[in-house]
Amino acid sequence: MMATLAALATFVACESSPAPGDGAQQGGGAMAQPTPIEHITPEGVARLPVFTPAVRVGDLVFLSGAIGTPPSGELRVVEGGVGPETRATMDNIGSVLEAAGLGFEDLVKCTVFLADIADYAEMNEAYVTYFEGMEPPARSAMAGSGLALGAKVEIECIARGK
Repeated sequence: MMATLAALATFVACESSPAPGDGAQQGGGAMAQPTPIEHITPEGVARLPVFTPAVRVGDLVFLSGAIGTPPSGELRVVEGGVGPETRATMDNIGSVLEAAGLGFEDLVKCTVFLADIADYAEMNEAYVTYFEGMEPPARSAMAGSGLALGAKVEIECIARGK
């Protein structure tokens, strides 16, 4: 019983003492302010009112999943299949990056969702053209059903901020 009480007292003491660098000041001071979030919404990129195309937090920019909508901002997928959809998707990502003051060279991670994983080679053929002359970012690709607007390709990314 004494060992249990000692362990509980140690746990409570650890929980109530701020750890170095956790934003709390020793001696009852105010908490540090959280890192501000900047919402990035470029003109002309199709979007739904339930998400922001990108947010900057500190030195990172998180891009929402993009699909191959036309540059007019219409909420429909471009015609022609996986290749044209991938190019339109990457163009939309480029618009978001530009609005954030960034470029494709600033991408550090992309995640590709394909309605049919059999479309991987065709998607990849269009995707790689956006990274000519540079090292591409880390990337994952997977099949995902029910992409927005019946898209065949959706890509979300993380970029380093400047």
